[in-house]
Amino acid sequence: QDAEIVRTRDPQRLANCDVVVDVGGEYDPGRHRYDHHQRSFTESMRSLKPDKPWSTKLSSAGLVYCHFGTQILAGLLGQPEDGPVVTALYDKLYENFVEEVDAMDNGIAPAAGEPRYALSTTLSARVGHLNPRWNDPDQDTEVG
Repeated sequence: QDAEIVRTRDPQRLANCDVVVDVGGEYDPGRHRYDHHQRSFTESMRSLKPDKPWSTKLSSAGLVYCHFGTQILAGLLGQPEDGPVVTALYDKLYENFVEEVDAMDNGIAPAAGEPRYALSTTLSARVGHLNPRWNDPDQDTEVG
């Protein structure tokens, strides 16, 4: 709760961070590095947790959820991590929320072939509306 959030791609600054997410080109949970931007990265929920059925390539958000989701849910619910309530909620949240984030971030289409309709209200679309336009002279995303 007292963490300092640093937005950078500077490898020297990243080396001093306790946790690095979505930058750095490294997936190493032992060192708390959760990036999926390597050509060799192919992890899915099923590859990291063989008892899970989902084969969508994980994004950095999915990696964090995979490694910490049950712990967070258990803490919020006051339930054991391996209990039926946490297990059911973990699976439902992945299947109905996080998997979409993973797929969108990795460019995986929602349908094979031509989609029947546009997905305009996805989480990615809503977050994207918060970013400055590509031609906006002020590209600062930090609150001033």
